Amino acid sequence: MAEFFKKKLNNGLTVLFEPRKLDVVSVSASVNWGAAFEPGHSKGISHFIEHLMFKGTKTRDQEEIAREIEKKGGILNAYTSEEVTSYWCKLPSKHVSSGIEIASDLILNPRFDSEEFEKEKQVIIEEIKMYHDNPRYYVMDKIKGLLYKKPFGMSIAGKAEIVRGLTMERVIDLFKSKYTSDSMILSVVGNADFDEICKKAEKIFPKTQRKIIEHAPVRMNSQESESRAGIDQTHFVFGFHAPSLKDRERYAYEVMAAYLFAGMSSRLWQEIREKRGLVYSINGDFDLGSRYGYCAIYAGTRKEKVREIKQIILEEIKKLKEVSARDIEECKEQVIGVKKIAEEDSSSAMNSIMLEEVAGGAEEYYKHEENIIGVGPDEIRKLACLKNYSSFALVPK
Repeated sequence: MAEFFKKKLNNGLTVLFEPRKLDVVSVSASVNWGAAFEPGHSKGISHFIEHLMFKGTKTRDQEEIAREIEKKGGILNAYTSEEVTSYWCKLPSKHVSSGIEIASDLILNPRFDSEEFEKEKQVIIEEIKMYHDNPRYYVMDKIKGLLYKKPFGMSIAGKAEIVRGLTMERVIDLFKSKYTSDSMILSVVGNADFDEICKKAEKIFPKTQRKIIEHAPVRMNSQESESRAGIDQTHFVFGFHAPSLKDRERYAYEVMAAYLFAGMSSRLWQEIREKRGLVYSINGDFDLGSRYGYCAIYAGTRKEKVREIKQIILEEIKKLKEVSARDIEECKEQVIGVKKIAEEDSSSAMNSIMLEEVAGGAEEYYKHEENIIGVGPDEIRKLACLKNYSSFALVPK
């Protein structure tokens, strides 16, 4: 098991650290606030704030922010998810201090310039159009809306009309009330010193607090289709609810996913692509948070083959009740191996540790292998009893 350090500082900030000997370090400053907490009338405001953070801080303009990381050989980025907005960088470890300073500056000291505010609205509206025009993005967004009622089921980026209506006052009020140190996590993975990280973070982050905020997504199921001109392929997605990150059952779902749709050896790949030639691509993924979870299986196919593909998916899920112990053990090995390969990247590990902390405790990240090993055949076989699901097809007009 890797070394791991965790500390709650006097200012309320949580610091997570995994030391590595490789001379690279990944740093993220994240806040436990994202799209899941937003009401429908301001859906997309968290994502909008993330964009604005890169337009300049009280001490650095946009170019200086990028220069301080990129000219040291690093990369800088951010993302907004359902429960987290995260600002992160990856750079040579001798510059870890700069990484912490920039990530912290972004999350603490946005300038909120009125001219940039209006300009960025249009940038995000173009981003929303881009996602709409990309069929794969579009159907993966739509399936969430068929698995959860609004506002959770809405797109993280929001709608163009909502973005247009956002005011500077609303954005600043939300930032001040939600971006507090007791809701923030500094996650560092790489060649660095934990005590020095904590000392620096104690100085940088002021002590601020807020009330504990929860969200409660409401599940639903629905099936829809939509036609669109200008596409030649039907984009189909099949979705069902899954356990949250807090649920022990999530590990059985990971093994099930490896069996059903992870890679060319999976059942769906073999049955749908190799045996029948119905698709070029079929794969799936989970989106899990502290209070929600769902799986989406995507296939690109011909319009007249959607019903057949859907039936094969349902049949293969039912066949889970007969899955062999050997297949289960192979899939457990696959899940463990895939995670090890992914987490070789320090930025991936940095992010995963942070997400586990938001869900309940970063320590869970280091128990993944033993939890996967502990999944029993009965846990997989009972997943054959899928009662409810959603589906969406975007078909050529």
